[in-house]
Amino acid sequence: MPEKKKPSGYSLTRFKKIIHGFYLKEGRSFPWRDTRDPYRILVSEMMLQQTQVERVLEKYSPFLKEFPDIRTLARGSLNKVLLLWQGLGYNRRALALYRSAQKAVKEYHGTLPADITLLREFPGIGQSTAGALCAFAFDLPVIFIETNIRRVFIHFFFSQARSVRDEELIPLIEATLDKKNPRDWYYALMDYGTMLKKTRDNPNLRSAHYRVQSRFAGSNREIRGAILRLITASGPRSKQEILKDTGFDHERIEKSITSLIKEGFLVKKNNWVYIGK
Repeated sequence: MPEKKKPSGYSLTRFKKIIHGFYLKEGRSFPWRDTRDPYRILVSEMMLQQTQVERVLEKYSPFLKEFPDIRTLARGSLNKVLLLWQGLGYNRRALALYRSAQKAVKEYHGTLPADITLLREFPGIGQSTAGALCAFAFDLPVIFIETNIRRVFIHFFFSQARSVRDEELIPLIEATLDKKNPRDWYYALMDYGTMLKKTRDNPNLRSAHYRVQSRFAGSNREIRGAILRLITASGPRSKQEILKDTGFDHERIEKSITSLIKEGFLVKKNNWVYIGK
């Protein structure tokens, strides 16, 4: 069992004053912060996973113009969803968002439940995204952690520690939570964390959960993305055409097509491969 580290540095009172003060002066404005619509907040949270804010800003409004509410998305085509998602990467998130909309319509009358446990049953929604939805859409004082929040607490309370686990941060997150206004408090933490990333050595390098993002060039992600871009843009293709038009190795194309079919992105009929429904 790893040795438990004792938090050091700032008092909780001083910490909260610093975060609040920063947010009053430097708090950021985004379209998804100007709404309380759970669906629109869900779209932003799914887009923001492992993706830069600037890229999400380019894609968020066009996506909502095409799919302005959860019912429209649920009955829309996966092909259109993937077309609008291009440039954000990690297409599994697009499929998860699409399936989550269908689940909300089928099981919750077109709404999202204000319950962190129920939200985790939706495709692609883990503890962090479920917590963010509860805080930002429903203003519930839930406890959750994501990369910017983690960065802030490691910076202030574990400045000399190595391999800090989230379990050591959770009590501090709970102790400092503004239960009357969790929505703005979490926004403040995220904005401070973004500032730290730009101005300091990344405190998350000292997190036990830190992972280097895998290289995209030559990866299975690149091959899968190329296949999906080809078919969403120009319609059904045979395996031979996919091989020719993407230029990747035959065996890796075969494996990627098989996995995309298994996950629900693609369907195959005879020798033709289509986007799923």
